[in-house]
Amino acid sequence: MSVPVIEAVEPVVDGGRFPAKATVGDSVAVRADVFAHGHELVRAFVRYRPSGARRWTLVPMVPLGNDRFEAEVVPEQIGLLEVEVLGEVDRLAGWRRDAARRAQVRFEPTDPAAGAALVQQAASKIPALRPVATALRKAKDAAGIEAALEALSEHDEEIASRPPDGDPVIFAQELAVQRELAACSAWYECFPRSTSPDPSRPGTLKDLEAHLSYVADLGFDVCYLPPVHPIGTTARKGPNNSSEAVPGDVGSPWAIGSPAGGHDAIAPELGTIKDFDKVVARARRLGLEIALDLAFQASPDHPWVHDHPEWFAHRSDGSIACAENPPKRYEDVYPLDFDTADGEGLYAALLGVVRFWMSHGVRVFRVDNPHTKPFAFWEWLIGEVHALDPGVIFLAEAFTRPKVMHRLAKLGFDQSYTYFTWRDNKWELADYLEELAHGPGSTYFRGNLWPNTPDILARSLQHGGRPAFVARLVLAACGSSNYGIYGPMFELLVDAPVAPGSEEYLNSEKYEVHHHDLSRTPLEEVLRRVNTARRLHPALRRNDSLRFHPVANDFLLCWSKHDDQTGDTVLCLVNLDPDWPQSGFVELDLAALGIKEGSFVVRDLLDDSTYVWNGSRNFVLLDPARNNAHVLVVERSLEAMT
Repeated sequence: MSVPVIEAVEPVVDGGRFPAKATVGDSVAVRADVFAHGHELVRAFVRYRPSGARRWTLVPMVPLGNDRFEAEVVPEQIGLLEVEVLGEVDRLAGWRRDAARRAQVRFEPTDPAAGAALVQQAASKIPALRPVATALRKAKDAAGIEAALEALSEHDEEIASRPPDGDPVIFAQELAVQRELAACSAWYECFPRSTSPDPSRPGTLKDLEAHLSYVADLGFDVCYLPPVHPIGTTARKGPNNSSEAVPGDVGSPWAIGSPAGGHDAIAPELGTIKDFDKVVARARRLGLEIALDLAFQASPDHPWVHDHPEWFAHRSDGSIACAENPPKRYEDVYPLDFDTADGEGLYAALLGVVRFWMSHGVRVFRVDNPHTKPFAFWEWLIGEVHALDPGVIFLAEAFTRPKVMHRLAKLGFDQSYTYFTWRDNKWELADYLEELAHGPGSTYFRGNLWPNTPDILARSLQHGGRPAFVARLVLAACGSSNYGIYGPMFELLVDAPVAPGSEEYLNSEKYEVHHHDLSRTPLEEVLRRVNTARRLHPALRRNDSLRFHPVANDFLLCWSKHDDQTGDTVLCLVNLDPDWPQSGFVELDLAALGIKEGSFVVRDLLDDSTYVWNGSRNFVLLDPARNNAHVLVVERSLEAMT
């Protein structure tokens, strides 16, 4: 008995150990090699259902040639989706092929009784085939067989899509289906204590609530808050991370915990949990989501230190060890000991933190340094959270080794920070964005590109002024469907490091309160336009169509995104030189972009200027003094204008 083989299934992560990722409404292409020995023909199907559901959706796979098959899966709800590739030998198709060949070369006719039995079996699912089965049983010669075959061909579509006849070979896998925000999001990070309109006092959650209108007006989807919990006083850090604080120094929000509470409390100087609830409600009305920082560590003053000292690592002298990453030392932070004998208690407490903030409307979490905690912990925690609400999104702040970052994504993190911040020249930017969009990890690793963070003032921003900020914004926001900025430092073009060669901000907001004049910021308009472009143009909302186009200039980078369903095409160009105009000829692959030969009109979404381009080769000049980037939408052919 011939049994088909199923190989090279896509998308599959580590042989099915982890689910690939998708979002609701995505069209996910499932592909597989399905074949059998000898001359046997095979049929292949994909069937899928939400995990635990009873009914399957069955989709016939289309042959692509060379024993490769494909079908589209469209998830309709968030959560795990069970997906199976089914394969079986198609004996009816094999009999029809052989019968047709025999008739063509006038061999002895094939056995009509064998064909009648196969057609009768198919007729159990397609009643219209019963007369064909009868005709085959009565066939006495080649002419009778040919007539039955011709009648059979009238039902080709039904025959091809009929369910499997017996027990097919099955390859099982899963898709982790998330909501749209996991695949396309624009993040804005700000410190609540720096949102006060009054320079004489720090900001509060009430000030943040008012500030959300500004964030929403710029077009962001997520407002991410560093920890809002009570801050410890023991070993509190002073300005610029100095080890000696004086009265009035506010400390780092990541030194979590004081007598006022721990991870499930609000810093008293910010307000109350009711104030936080109002922030979440206000954000929701504005079309924003609040993302909260999950920093699983504690200040020496955290209640856990006193109530559960066994949850922390101790030195030989019995004292609790502070966090270290030599040469850095964080005296104000105690790391948790995940090897504690009370692992069950620690895990339950950390899950309790997430559940507490979920109960207050938070469904997005940015996780601080997840690579310093055990993989098994994250797989367990995210699994527990998604069992409660599969729409909760986790962003991994994991600036670490590639394999570690990818493992976290496999374990359930929906997005991850990336190395984009340190990619500067044309070739490394193109290679890295290509890797994120089309590399082996693209089925599960969603990169979130940040030009800056409170920890990182990138070298590319320190000396290039506004042109450098615009370039990095367009690279991040249009090179990836997920991006974020740390504001208002970004839109105010803050570029001073604490020391030459350092990536730390001078007078870092991590250690002191800032007052920002947002009456008019240098990047306000371009931020608004970029985020509007992302919302209005489907091509920018996914990464799978990312394509780079050659430009004979090492400072000019050109890429495109195209949406097949709507025909939307966006071309982006960036001048990586913040000081001098750069020019060159762009060589476009028009067919890949859905653009016809001839002249066509493109409109720059950054300033509404229009250009007539002709064919695949077009001249571009980008001057930092005027415009350092293009975000061009292909509007229409020149012929359509006449």
